Amino acid sequence: MKKSIKRFLALALTACMVLPLGACGSGKSGSSLTGGKRIIRISHAQSETHPEHLGLLAFKKYIEERLGDKYEVQIFPNELLGSAQKAIELTQTGAIDFTVAGTANLENFSPVYQIFSMPYLFTSEKAYIQTMNDTDYMEKVYNSTDEAGFRVVTWYNAGTRSFYATKPINSPEDLKGLKIRVQQSPASIAMCNAFGAAASPMSFGEVYTAIQQGVINGAENNELALTNNKHGEVAKYYSYTKHQMIPDMLIGNVKFLKSLSPEEYQIFKEAAALSTQVENSAWDDQVAAAKATAQNDMGVHFSDVDLTPFQEAVAPLQRSMLEKNPKIVDLYNHIQEINQKVSKEGSKS
Repeated sequence: MKKSIKRFLALALTACMVLPLGACGSGKSGSSLTGGKRIIRISHAQSETHPEHLGLLAFKKYIEERLGDKYEVQIFPNELLGSAQKAIELTQTGAIDFTVAGTANLENFSPVYQIFSMPYLFTSEKAYIQTMNDTDYMEKVYNSTDEAGFRVVTWYNAGTRSFYATKPINSPEDLKGLKIRVQQSPASIAMCNAFGAAASPMSFGEVYTAIQQGVINGAENNELALTNNKHGEVAKYYSYTKHQMIPDMLIGNVKFLKSLSPEEYQIFKEAAALSTQVENSAWDDQVAAAKATAQNDMGVHFSDVDLTPFQEAVAPLQRSMLEKNPKIVDLYNHIQEINQKVSKEGSKS
C-alpha cells in the first residue's frame, strides 16, 4: 500500500511538471503556486517522529512565519517522493526544492564528499560536531555541487555508526567471515572488507529481512536502526566500534536558491541553521531512548570495545583514499587540526 502511495505521488508530481503552466500554476524552478503562494517541496526518507523531520518542521515554521505571504513549505517524509537517489534527481531538475541526502549519495556529484565515508576520520563526536558547525569552511564544500544543480544548505547529525549482528563483535577477528550490510559507498565497502568481513551493500529497507533470513549476519548503523527499523528484533549484539560519523545533508535546488532576494536567502539560511539545532537536540534525546528500549525491551546487548585494533586495520585504507582522491586532502587536514584541538582541550579539563 505504501509503495502504491509513493508511486502515485511521484507520478502526480511528474505530471504536474509536464502539464501546461496553467494546469498546475507555475513558480520558480518549476514548482507550483497555490493561492498566490510558491509551494516549496521537501523530501526525506525518515518517519514523522525522526529528528530530521522535527528539524524540517522548524525550517517550515521559521520560513512561513517570516515569508508566509509568499511561500508555503510542504514536507514529504518516508520516501513518499521516491528513494534518496530519485529525490536528488528531482531536486536537480527543480521538480522539488529540497531533499535530505546522505553523503554517500553525494559522492557521485562531488568527490570531496567521499571523505565522510573514511573510517575513523573524527577522533570524537565533539570534533565531528565542531567540524560540521564550522560554517565558513563548510560553505566551500557545500558549493562544490552547484554545477550538478543543487547545493547543501545545512547538515543533520546521523549519529555514530557501529556494528550490530547476530553474534558478539569485540575485535576485527570476530568480523571475519560475516556478511555485513554497508552503505553503497566504495569507502564503506573497502572498510568492511579491511576488517575481514564480507561487505554486502543493499537497500536499508531490506536489512531486517536479510538478517532474519540469514542472508547477512548483521549491519552497521546508529542505535535508532535498532528500534525505528526494528533491527534489534533480529540482531541482538551491538558493539561500539564507532567507525564512522557520517552526516546527512539538506540539499536545495540551485536555481531556486539563486532566485531568492538577499533578504529571503538570509531567512532560508537562518531557517536551515535552526533546523540543524532542533535536529541535533532531538537526535541526542532519541538515541538515549533508543538504547534504553533496545536494551530493556528487545534484549539487545551493548558492548564497548577496544578501538585500537579496528583503527589499525583501516589505516592503510585511509592512506589509500588520500592518495587516490586529492579533492579530500584539504578537508582531511582541516579535520585533523580540529581533532588535535579538541584532544588538547580534553586533556586540560
